Amino acid sequence: MSSISARKLKHIQVCLEYPVQYATKTTGLENVAWTYNALPELRLEDIDLTTTFLGKRLNAPLLIGAMTGGAQLGATINRNLALAADALGVGLMLGSQRVMLENTDARASFTVRQYAPDALLIGNIGVAQFKKGYDASHARRAVELIGADAIAFHTNPLQEALQIGGDTDFAQVIGTLERIVPAVGYPVILKEVGHGLSGGVARAVKDVGFAALDVAGAGGTSWAKVEDYSHNGTLLHPDLCEIGIPTAQALEQCWAASSLPLIASGGIRTGLEVAKALSLGASVCAIALPLLEPATRSPEAVIAVLERVIWELRVALFVAGHANLQSVQLQREVA
Repeated sequence: MSSISARKLKHIQVCLEYPVQYATKTTGLENVAWTYNALPELRLEDIDLTTTFLGKRLNAPLLIGAMTGGAQLGATINRNLALAADALGVGLMLGSQRVMLENTDARASFTVRQYAPDALLIGNIGVAQFKKGYDASHARRAVELIGADAIAFHTNPLQEALQIGGDTDFAQVIGTLERIVPAVGYPVILKEVGHGLSGGVARAVKDVGFAALDVAGAGGTSWAKVEDYSHNGTLLHPDLCEIGIPTAQALEQCWAASSLPLIASGGIRTGLEVAKALSLGASVCAIALPLLEPATRSPEAVIAVLERVIWELRVALFVAGHANLQSVQLQREVA
């Protein structure tokens, strides 16, 4: 097993066994009001949750968030996630593909298109790799080798700083992205990994050519914690691991700073939280950690979690008098 594959396996084990979520920060979504309409003039079964994102139709505004790849357990997880995405008509974001670009043996763990032939499939490469010799051709290969529709460039300076031997050169990275993103030839998403995108970042990249931003705010998994636990078996830097912009705040800042579609992720656990994120300007929401353990078991276990979230979202829209997602999003635009 390569060193990168071993690290990916360790990340899975830590996420399954350790308390990797924020301890002192929440998503902030609990403070977002949700309207209640006692006479909604709607039928619950008529609520329309369908949407289109990056040119693909989704049965609900949900993506399975980026998690893993590169190890045998990662292959099992990705297969089960892909089957669940296909069954429910939602999107799937894969974990970092650096390991498969540098080790062909790891490619199979990312090859899931056969399990989700029609799903929105999003690849993944770290921004830091473009400071170490990667170029647009690497991003194209990452997309084409797995038959993806788009690719996310993840930025994770805090995680890299806590990783032994992490890639911590982020100097002049925006200029690097200005050269690379337009040359990829596929939609490119800029995403954090769980510590949040600020309005300042959204403004700084507004002309780079990204197709969307994944705010990946604080309140869910702290990937700084994952790294700390991975290397030390305990938290040596608990205060650093709590750094981040809460998801609701990241959404509000990015919505005000950019006209790009927004993905809300970072601690979203319920359908009501999905609804609130949509009301703050998100186009879709991504969920990761709650699906990790179910994905080690079966696609049915993943489906059960997502079906609960989708039902809760439908009820939330129903009791607020929203017949569809556009009604929720229009409310934000009017406000």
